[in-house]
Amino acid sequence: MLREKLKDYNIILASGSPRRQAFFKELDLDYTIHVKEVEETYPPALNHSEITDYLSQLKASVFNDLNNNDILITSDTIVWLNKKALGKPKDFNEAKTMLQDLSGEMHEVITSVSFTSKEFQITVNDVTKVWFKPLSEEEIDFYIKNYKPFDKAGSYGIQEWIGYIGIDKIEGCYFNVMGLPTRLVYKTLTQIANR
Repeated sequence: MLREKLKDYNIILASGSPRRQAFFKELDLDYTIHVKEVEETYPPALNHSEITDYLSQLKASVFNDLNNNDILITSDTIVWLNKKALGKPKDFNEAKTMLQDLSGEMHEVITSVSFTSKEFQITVNDVTKVWFKPLSEEEIDFYIKNYKPFDKAGSYGIQEWIGYIGIDKIEGCYFNVMGLPTRLVYKTLTQIANR
C-alpha cells in the first residue's frame, strides 16, 4: 500500500540493526541500507527524548550526498532510568549492573527517528514504559551469558528470554522497545508521500 505511494522516493535506512531492517521488510517498504559510522556522543545538558532526537539527527548529518528523491531514515534508542540514559553495555559487568538497576523498577524506552531529505528533516519520537519484576542474579547471569545483549540499549531485548520471564507489563508501543516505533514510521512516511 505505502510502497506504491513512495515509488518516486528512494528510502535509505541508515541502520545496521537486524531488527530495524526486519521491521522495514515487514512494513512492505522498498529500501536500501547504507550505514556510516558516527561517534554517538551528545551534550550532557540534554535529557530524555532530547538525547535520542539529537543522536538520530547526528547520524543523518554525515550524509551530505543525498539525491533529490532520497529519504534517509536514522534512529536512536535509549533506556531512561532514574533521570539517566542507559546505552549499550561495553561488557558483561556493565550489562549486569544495568539489569540489576532495571530489576523491580519501571523504566522508559525512548526511540527517535529522523527522516531527512534535501528539502526537509522531520524527527519524531516515542516513549514506552516498561516494568521489570525483581530479577535474580542467576537469571541475569544466564541471560547475559546466553544472549550477549551488548548491542542493545539497557542490555536487554524484550523479544528475548529476559522479556518472556522478566517483564510484568508495558505501557505504549511494544515495537518501540525493540528499537522502532513502527506505526509512527508508517504514519510519517504516509505524510511525506502525501506532501
